[in-house]
Amino acid sequence: MLKKVLKKIKKIYIKFVAICFPKYLSKKIYMKTQHKRLDLKNPKEFNEKLMYLKLNDYKNNQLVIDCADKFKVRDYVKKCGLENILNELYFSYNSPEEINWEELPNQFVLKWNYGSGYNIICRDKIKLNKSEVLKQMSIWGKQKFGYNTAELHYTKIKPKIICEKLINTPNGEPPKDYKLYCFNGNVKVILVCTERDKSVKLNFFDTKWKQLQDIVEEQYSSEKMIEKPKNLEQMIKYAEILGKNFKFVRVDFYNDNGKIIFGEMTFTPAACISPKYSENGSRKLGDYLTI
Repeated sequence: MLKKVLKKIKKIYIKFVAICFPKYLSKKIYMKTQHKRLDLKNPKEFNEKLMYLKLNDYKNNQLVIDCADKFKVRDYVKKCGLENILNELYFSYNSPEEINWEELPNQFVLKWNYGSGYNIICRDKIKLNKSEVLKQMSIWGKQKFGYNTAELHYTKIKPKIICEKLINTPNGEPPKDYKLYCFNGNVKVILVCTERDKSVKLNFFDTKWKQLQDIVEEQYSSEKMIEKPKNLEQMIKYAEILGKNFKFVRVDFYNDNGKIIFGEMTFTPAACISPKYSENGSRKLGDYLTI
């Protein structure tokens, strides 16, 4: 009982600090994860500049808030004339209790429209433990994502559950995730995430598909050959259309048998505290970002 009370008090305290003193909380988080001071007066590294934007722009930028919302961003994609790249949306719900299992297809993905990792992948509805899914979705729904990291734009998203089409691959593994880093409307680098069902591997490329060896620490990269997607130029074009209104945004895509599928838009990758960038990589990405 005491542990529950203390845990609740801690959550209330963090929420208070995040709302009233987001800069202080960000500096504490940065020191804890990066082991150095956060320089907001003259930011140079990528994480630092993202922190600056998070604290000075994103929390009151309605377009950023809407585009970070995995449900509302669909309207933005449509307004940009790219409705054709949206994944098929089966249903949306305000709570787990609204889910009607009978009307769902055999395969699907359930996800909350905010945060990271709040996903349920169903490959066979018959084998799905529905009570466990409802329990997990409920737990995620009660978590106030964004306060722990002072990502206040997430806290302004109205929670919603979306049910989308599952993107399958021939080998049954999660599809490659193409993350295009768009700076002031221009794609500069592309991150490809592979082996996502194990320990995810990160490989960076330039827009000509030359692999960049010095962005992340070597142990985080895959040694496997990653082929250039045939529709790379089209992906870049789409990312620049979607990213034209922002100083920085990461636009994510999947390839479904050659068809480009929009994933999401992210403004604070890894909560602005990724430890995986090399020192040179963090500076290089930071140089691309003009704030």
